[in-house]
Amino acid sequence: MRTHRIILSAALIALTTFATGCTETKVPTSDTPSLAISWSGSVSVAPTIASVASGSTVQLTATARSRRGYVIVNPVFIWTSANDAVASVSSTGLVTGVAAGSTIITVARNGVKATTTITVTGGVTPPPPPPPPPTTTSSRWVSGYYAGYQRYLYPETAIDFSILTHIFVAAIEPAANGTITSDFFIDAVNGPAMARTIASRAHAAGRKAILMLGGSGYRDALANATTSANMATFVNNLVSTMTSLGYDGIDVDWEPISTADQPIVLDLLKRLRAARPGIILTIPVAWHGPLTSWYAEVAAVVDQVNIMSYGMAGNWGGWDSWHQGALFDESATHPTSVSAAVRLYQNVGVPNAKIGIGLGFYGSCWQGVNTMRVPLAAGQDVGANDNTMSYVNIMSLYYNAANYRWDAAAMEGYLSFASATGPAACNMVSYDDPQAITEKGNYVRSAGLGGTIIWTINQGYFPGAAAGSRDPLLKAAYISIAP
Repeated sequence: MRTHRIILSAALIALTTFATGCTETKVPTSDTPSLAISWSGSVSVAPTIASVASGSTVQLTATARSRRGYVIVNPVFIWTSANDAVASVSSTGLVTGVAAGSTIITVARNGVKATTTITVTGGVTPPPPPPPPPTTTSSRWVSGYYAGYQRYLYPETAIDFSILTHIFVAAIEPAANGTITSDFFIDAVNGPAMARTIASRAHAAGRKAILMLGGSGYRDALANATTSANMATFVNNLVSTMTSLGYDGIDVDWEPISTADQPIVLDLLKRLRAARPGIILTIPVAWHGPLTSWYAEVAAVVDQVNIMSYGMAGNWGGWDSWHQGALFDESATHPTSVSAAVRLYQNVGVPNAKIGIGLGFYGSCWQGVNTMRVPLAAGQDVGANDNTMSYVNIMSLYYNAANYRWDAAAMEGYLSFASATGPAACNMVSYDDPQAITEKGNYVRSAGLGGTIIWTINQGYFPGAAAGSRDPLLKAAYISIAP
């Protein structure tokens, strides 16, 4: 099965065009006025494909590198749009949607160029927002992941902390010999600056800020950092990084956790707790088993055990088509649901108050099938999900009330199309909407669970909506869970 939460900074790495020129003698450090020279290097832009509603904006980010791969500081770029009647672009890469259609945005430096495709939609009105959130009086959490590589979707200065209890910032990365990289998929200067801004704003709102460590694809690096020779250095570096950035805790995202890894993961958690007794420790865990009582041992050390209960369906051999995050109604041929995943952890002794469920602010694009609960054949599978199928993109590029279906047994909605629809050619889109999230929030409260994690809040933010209506999914989660 797929790993269930994927950090793909590569999904935002742009098309890079190389130019040849004179032999480089030093790495340029800025674009201050100078004599004209022939430059050999590259330019990239992120994201390489983006959508924006008419009248709304999306920020593009360009990076210039020397021939040797070094990032050039303070480069001067020239931005142009192939069709200003569809979308215009400012001198800083801010794209404004003008009219429905597509155009190419080009960024250039010294003749070296990169491009991105912008699709402008007719404008989206998010679902009506729930009433204003009440003051939190319970201990339940709404922990939202904020991905540095999705910063362009949701500026850190716009995060609405009134509808979060904890923010998890992705990510710090384990490196050789127990060292840590903290560029947050941006760069060594702007990444930490972003992280400090988030922590400062969270604390000003009375919320907690957590550093996510690792993620999918970092298992081997984590294993290297936690060898007997490196463990003490690694723990010291983690606590030092957390302190220097102004954070309250660490989310240890070790994926997957094999049986052989379990003693090491538990040792790491215990060492972090001992090094900083007041630290907030959290761990995301898989939605499937088999499980052992080891998870109860972990729960005794950490504050949150959060189940990554999203992306829980695919053409996985004998499966029916199914929701990516059904709350109920699992069966032998679609054996996943949020409630079933919770029972796995309850059955091995994890206390209800430590269990969190997962909400995906992205959907699954099914291709070749447009109905739930039917046997799957070759070619009928999920063709796009995280990043590509953000909630904003679903509402902008796919949603039509006539195509919406509500599954009252699963407590989940989806879109059904007679033919392939939208940029990802979807026949069906499974996703959490405000109604589904409210049902899951009600379940959290009725079952006495601890709260929820969200992957990622960036993907549910509508920048062009009115204040108070820009985070409809996050607001639904907070209102149904936190009070």
